This record gives sequence, C-alpha cells and structure tokens, in this order.
Amino acid sequence: MDCKNVKGCAGAALLVGMLLGGCASGYSVKSIEGGRVAMTAEYDTSSDSVAAAILRPYKETVDSIMSPVIGHAAKTLDAFRPESPLSNLLADIIRQEGRAITGKAADVGVMNMGGIRNSLPEGEITFGMVYEITPFENALCVLTFDGKTLLELFGQIARLGGEGLSGASLVISPEGELLDAKVGGKLIAESREYTVATIDYLAEGNDKMSAFRKAKSKVFPPRTLLLRTVFLDYVKECERTGRTVDAQTDGRVRIEARR
Repeated sequence: MDCKNVKGCAGAALLVGMLLGGCASGYSVKSIEGGRVAMTAEYDTSSDSVAAAILRPYKETVDSIMSPVIGHAAKTLDAFRPESPLSNLLADIIRQEGRAITGKAADVGVMNMGGIRNSLPEGEITFGMVYEITPFENALCVLTFDGKTLLELFGQIARLGGEGLSGASLVISPEGELLDAKVGGKLIAESREYTVATIDYLAEGNDKMSAFRKAKSKVFPPRTLLLRTVFLDYVKECERTGRTVDAQTDGRVRIEARR
C-alpha cells in the first residue's frame, strides 16, 4: 500500500478508524456525491503522516505475509483466449485435485479466464503474487455429466472463445461454433458419464456456462478446498523438488475455419 496517495490513505485511515471504533455513531448521511479523481504524480509530492502512522502496522503485517518467496517461475505466464499457459496450468491443477474429492483425477478441468486476475511474472513467486492471480474465495468441486451435457458445456465454452481447459481438446470456429471435442483424446459418448473438476462459482452456472447447472451430481471435499490453496501448494511443491513453475499452450482450444 502506497501512503503517498493522500486521498487514498485518508480514506483508508477513515475505514480503519471505523473498524476500530465500531459502527455506532450519532451521524447520518444526508447526501452522497460521486466523481472521478485522476491518480497522477501530484499525489507523490506530499504525504499524510497521520494516515501513514495509522496504516503502518497493518502494512507491515500484510507485507510480512505476502512478501516471502515460495517458488520460481521459468517464464512469464499470461492468461488469454482461446488458451494460454496460465489458464492451462490452473485447469491442470484443478483437474488433478479431483483426487482430493473423488480419489482420482477428474476427466476434465475447467477454469474461467475471468477468475484469473493477473499474470505470473518470470522469477521469484511470492504469496502476494498468488493472491493477486486468484483473489477470490473459490472452492473446488467435482461434477458428473453425461456426454450430451458435457458437449453442451463445451459449446458454451466455444461461444466464449475458449476457457482454461484440462483433459479435453476443442476445435472452434472464428464465430464461436464448436466443431470438434474430445476428452482424453477420444470422441465424447453422449451416454457415458464424465467427471469435471472446477470452482464453485462456475458450478453454479455463472460466466455464461449454464450447462453446469445440469450436472447429475456435485461433490465437495470434506473440508473447503480453495483454488488459491492448491495453487500455493503446487508452487511450494515445485520449489521443494527443485522445479520451476512452467506451462505452455498445446492446442487444447484451437480456432479453425469451418471446412
């Protein structure tokens, strides 16, 4: 947190004061005005020493938690459609973590691009970086689909232009039509059951993937297992075993013109 920003720190100080002092007050809101304030270099020329003093212990606590290095990245990993190194990595982690829920890796892992909020830079990885990439309290779960519903889900992913995917491969048209779909390198059998590991936000049918609501079953681990937690564990395990965190695109979601 940068306390050179006068307005930002003053606002933060007020918030801290409210939290420390409780919400009881003899004041009432009479009016509210809104607007935009451009954050320019002018705020770097002065500081609010009172606000800085109030926030300092909180900043030091946060920094002590978020700053430790827990791993190393071989290169910068970004998230973008139709597929990307970072979305592939998170989808792989989610699919493998199906073991913690059902005892085996799920057939498919799905991670939405919108849930990935930052890139992973090359070099040192800190707790803070993982929190920036996965800031939401998203819990993992495993759903069971029949093949017909899974194809419906893949059709929705195609219309979105691609999402993080593991264990499956899609070919989609530039217009967002699903042209081909395979799981484990095989065509999808409509009558067969498939397991899909994902986050609870998507399992509720959000982000225009309503097919999730048609799942035959949805299973959570005995204790809540957050995506952020398994991502942290993955980075730590890579570091413990002398590996760098790395991923690449490998044709999981390809855009091709209809023939």
